[in-house]
Amino acid sequence: MNESRSPVREAAVSRAPRVLIVEDEQALALLLSYNLEAEGYLVDRADRGDEAELRLVENPPDLVILDWMLPGVSGLEICRRLRAREETRTLPVIMLTARGEEAERVRGLSVGADDYVVKPFSVPELMARVRSLLRRASPERVSGKLVAGEIELNRETRRVRRASRDIHLGPTEFRLLEYLMEKPGRVFSRAQLLDAVWGLSSEIDERTVDVHVGRLRKALVRGRERDPIRTVRGAGYSFDETFGKA
Repeated sequence: MNESRSPVREAAVSRAPRVLIVEDEQALALLLSYNLEAEGYLVDRADRGDEAELRLVENPPDLVILDWMLPGVSGLEICRRLRAREETRTLPVIMLTARGEEAERVRGLSVGADDYVVKPFSVPELMARVRSLLRRASPERVSGKLVAGEIELNRETRRVRRASRDIHLGPTEFRLLEYLMEKPGRVFSRAQLLDAVWGLSSEIDERTVDVHVGRLRKALVRGRERDPIRTVRGAGYSFDETFGKA
């Protein structure tokens, strides 16, 4: 089993926000992908509304750039459905459209879009809006530290402490803990963790996740200390949202 990775790539995988572009104009989708990736984001693309819906259910990104007019299911309807689901109710959505009339902008915002950009638009302006939305929606993405109870993860020094002792983690266990701590309580399947922590690769089996979770637990827990990692049978793993709370 080959798990060799570039250290730069490994660090980026866990920290970079994921953006889903739902746009059927291929030239525009490629332009957005290029600019987002240049700023360090992980990018996924879909050119149909029904395809986008499947991806949003299976593995919600950190932000969606969503075209109004799409084959399959319209962007307006996708946004409405996102807001109706508990898991995606607060997912940041930027709506793209050629419709510039005030009534249409109001309609787009009324179904739950966080921002609205009319084509043609300035790419640097759109990038600024992406950064602004991610800062508001996911402050943990820009925070140098993640803290839960007596566990503190420092992204800048790449160190983890529990109470008064240092926790020595390998790079993979560090990324795994970081990803779980970013969204406490959310259950991630093994496939989702492989995608987020390792990056998609046919060379890595889902059982690899179990091995690294075991190593992470061994490093974090001593004696009768409480285990912050929760196993959800048949579903995956999560960081216990009640950890460190009375």
